[in-house]
Amino acid sequence: MPKLLLATFNQGKIREYRLLLDSLAYRLTTLTEERIQEVVTESGDTYEQNARLKALAYARLTGLTTLADDSGLEVDALDGAPGVRSARFAGETAADSDRVDLLLARLNGVPWEKRTARFKCVIAIATPQGRAATCYGECQGIIAFQSLGEGGFGYDPVFFVPDKGMTMAELPMEIKNRISHRARASQQLSRLLQRLQM
Repeated sequence: MPKLLLATFNQGKIREYRLLLDSLAYRLTTLTEERIQEVVTESGDTYEQNARLKALAYARLTGLTTLADDSGLEVDALDGAPGVRSARFAGETAADSDRVDLLLARLNGVPWEKRTARFKCVIAIATPQGRAATCYGECQGIIAFQSLGEGGFGYDPVFFVPDKGMTMAELPMEIKNRISHRARASQQLSRLLQRLQM
């Protein structure tokens, strides 16, 4: 079974992708398992640019077909911020809780109906030969007034999913992995991989 490299050091993403990609005819491996320590800087202005940049760089480096994603949270009341800077919103070394605290502080006084937001995810798959393709997923929600739930990671505790009546961090994993931005992008992956292998 061929290997597919997950180009991330984020343990939350790795856990989700291991579940989401369980049915692919690939053996998933990680940067840590492949003893790769290089960090590819996300210097792009869009999710797609960053995802392609990482996928192509690590595919060249390892000789493996590589999956990389870039994802973010866009809040309407903050003109789309934190967006492509979601992971660095509170600084390079900030924890998830620091980013959530800063987001809630920025939204202090903003009423419920104006706290609309969306998670976006672009997945790029690249081959060592330099071929790359992308797919996209999105999930709509509202930023809650406080953190709720123990599951997930990142902004999940404050991302309220209206039709489920709870935050992403409160959802059972099997439901999150059907409706999340990452799940929706992942549903297109087998077609993408087939296209790249042609």
